[in-house]
Amino acid sequence: MFANTVQPEIVSLFSSTGSDPLGVFGTACDALLPADSFIHLLIDKSSLPTPPPPAVPILPPSRDHSDETEFSNTSGLCLAQRVLHIQSPTLRTTYVRCPPDNSSSPLGLKHPWLHIQVRDMGREWSFEIGLVDRENRVGIIRLSTFQKEPRLKPPTKPSSPPLLHLPLSFPSISSRPLTAWATVALHLPTFLPHFSSSSLLSRGTEGAHMSAPSAASMPSGSFSHTSYVKVYATCRLRRIWFSQGGPSKKAPWEFELYGDEYR
Repeated sequence: MFANTVQPEIVSLFSSTGSDPLGVFGTACDALLPADSFIHLLIDKSSLPTPPPPAVPILPPSRDHSDETEFSNTSGLCLAQRVLHIQSPTLRTTYVRCPPDNSSSPLGLKHPWLHIQVRDMGREWSFEIGLVDRENRVGIIRLSTFQKEPRLKPPTKPSSPPLLHLPLSFPSISSRPLTAWATVALHLPTFLPHFSSSSLLSRGTEGAHMSAPSAASMPSGSFSHTSYVKVYATCRLRRIWFSQGGPSKKAPWEFELYGDEYR
């Protein structure tokens, strides 16, 4: 998609407030669960407009601290903006992906940093990225709130890439975060060496009859580009962008998270 284009320092891949938020994305939902598996744009603060029937959106988890009055309301925790609500009890069947599943072109972005602005909805959530090294070897990084420890799953067939599955957690409600939203920032080149980890590989093949993959088939060395980004249910999504700099480098003002009101 972007491999043969001039790539600026920052590329915004998804913005829920844009004119066509899913213009370069494909979507998938669980057709067997129309009431609880859907993707819908709504205002974070009000959860409106509601999706077409029979879809019934869940509400974000309560952050009410009834024992301490200064924390007893949610002012400032929500965004008074349109966001993308992705919901399903069958996590892997409901997602947005760039490029779409039927695309023959990889994403092709060479930026080392990926940033995702997301809201915890109190359900399991996951997202994944396809990484490609300078030898054109592909590896998948998947981060999930239900994963307990890092695991490396080797290719099950020649056409499937290895999968590095890592745990992910949101700040707890009891920690009193200033906003219900979080920005996940990943330095993508630092993940490539983990595809050569024998300790992670032993966890990923534990209890399975798999032979050790050859080193030649596993990505390593220098990072080349990202082949795709995929965000699963259940979450609310505001923005996805790639950059040359990390969290210490100030992002454009429109990328910042602002609460619904100030006190």
